[in-house]
Order: sequence, then structure tokens, then C-alpha cells
Amino acid sequence: MLTASLLILSLAVAVLAGNHSSLRRHHLEHARSVEERGKTYTLEVKYQGNDFLDENQWSYWDGADPSGGQAKYMSRKNAVNDGIAYVQADNVAVLKVDNTNDLAIGKARHSVRITSTKTYNGGLFIADFKAMPHGCSVWPAWWSVGPNWPSGGEIDIVEGTNVLTNNQLTLHTASGSGCTLVAQSPASGSKAFTGNVVGTNCADPSNAGCGVVDPDTTSYGHGFDANGAGGVFAHRWDSNGVKAWHFKRSEIPPDITAGAPTPSTWPEPVVFWSSDNCDVGAHLYDHQLVLDISVCGWAGGTYPYSGCPGTCEQAVAHKTNFDNAKWMINYIAVYQ
Repeated sequence: MLTASLLILSLAVAVLAGNHSSLRRHHLEHARSVEERGKTYTLEVKYQGNDFLDENQWSYWDGADPSGGQAKYMSRKNAVNDGIAYVQADNVAVLKVDNTNDLAIGKARHSVRITSTKTYNGGLFIADFKAMPHGCSVWPAWWSVGPNWPSGGEIDIVEGTNVLTNNQLTLHTASGSGCTLVAQSPASGSKAFTGNVVGTNCADPSNAGCGVVDPDTTSYGHGFDANGAGGVFAHRWDSNGVKAWHFKRSEIPPDITAGAPTPSTWPEPVVFWSSDNCDVGAHLYDHQLVLDISVCGWAGGTYPYSGCPGTCEQAVAHKTNFDNAKWMINYIAVYQ
């Protein structure tokens, strides 16, 4: 048993150690914030208009849905011929699901999935969408993925199903990565982002990942389309981790519009997957950007609770369910 003097000494050492650890975390966060304030970004590439039809820049998945959905993805040639990939007169690129044909129940519906030919190991990514896909049985996503999934990791910036109103953002890493999502800032103990946590294990063996749901009902689906011609999703991936934001059209920061983004001046992100809890350099690498619109799959799993009528397979059969199943893309820009 410790004597009183030894007990007091050990408590003092513990307090000093705790204070040292807290001060170290505080200094680390301060150093990061100074680095972020001093960071300037240079435009690397801006995809716009016909860039999304250029197979030197974006490849078109041709075949069955690798995510287990009921989509039949079309080649670039067939997607253009079918009228589900095109560029409008205002230079807005459109990628959509076929909404001109009724189908037999169980038959796959034509859709589009494109992947950037260029790979990335970080950067500031800004996607300006005029509209996003939604509707019964619809499962769209804007994301990036590394090689040999899940070894290279996956970052889901936009994802949802059916007629949901709130976007979900998720990080997936390989089993054994140790990557987790922690909502509180180590230095202040306050919440580090605005999203609602739905998973904390990024390497969840069920593939659920570590995700958050954006509390803003203009972040997904009809609410996004109806709030004033869409908005912007931005995410910054660097040695500090990955932060992501959503801005409705009326609230896009002027520095984004000016082509000189300054994330340090933006409000709190929707999510921050901090490098304190995940070695992003080891578990996120060589990512390609992906835009797709699947049907059923995850949307089939959530369909019984979606408020949509009948079954997911029945919804796929009816063309009118896909009148709003389209990405309308003003641009996607990558800064370094």
C-alpha cells in the first residue's frame, strides 16, 4: 500500500503527465491550424462539359453493377446513343438512368458509372452539382476508391437511397487498419464536425465503415435539387486527415466561386476523419474519382423503410421512378 506522501507524489505525476499530453495535443492542433491558414491551393484540373464524355479523362463501366445493384452500366458510346450521357447547351454535363422504357420485373435498368483515369493521393476536391439523382430504388454516389478494395480505402462524399433527405458520408479502410472516427476534438473536447455519427469503425467487417449523416435536409435528393439549383460538395484530403463540407447554392463561399478556395475560412465541416485516428497515408492511396447511379442494391436493403410503394424490383420496372435519377454537373475541380 502507498504511503500518503507517495500517493500524493503519484497523483502529481499523473496530473503532470495528463497536462503534458493535453498540451501536446493542443500544440499539435495549433500547428495544424497555422499550417491550414497558410495553405494556398493551385488548380490541377477542372472537369467540365465534354470532359465527362472524354474517355481519356473518364472511363465508362460497361456491364453489370459491381456493387450488386440492378443497374446495367453502359459504355460511353451506348450511353450517348441512349441519351443517358450528354452535355446541355449551357455546358452542364448530365449522367442519368434510363427513364424512357418500362421493363419486366427483375430486368436490369440502363445507367451510367464513370471513373477518372487520373489517380490522386490527396488534394482539395470541389464538386458543383446542379442536381443529384433520387427516387424510389435509386442509389447514387460521388466517391473515390483506391486499388485492391478495401486496401487502398474508399471515401464516400455523397451517398443515399430512395427518397432520403439527408446525405451520408463514409470512410472505408482495410481490416486491421485501426482507423476509427472520433467526434470530439482531443484538445477542446467539443465536437469537431456537424454530422451525426452512425459508425465509428472504418474497417467494420460488415463494410459499414465509419460514417456520418448530414443533418441538413438540403444535402441530398429532392431537398438538394429544390433549394436553388443544387450546391457544392468539397473535401480536403491531406496529412491531417479528410474533411468534407456541403454548401447549398446560396451559401457557397466566394473564394470557391473565385477559384481561390480557402478551407481554413469555411465553417465547421460535416465530417472530419482525423489522422490522429487513422494513418491516411497508409490506408488511402491512388484514388480514382467515381460518379455512379445504381438501382436497388443498398437501396433494396433500405426499401422496406423508405416509404416507397411495392418492392424495389417493382420500382425498377417503372420508368417514371427515374425522372429525377440524374447527375447534372457544373464542374468537378481538383486543387493541390
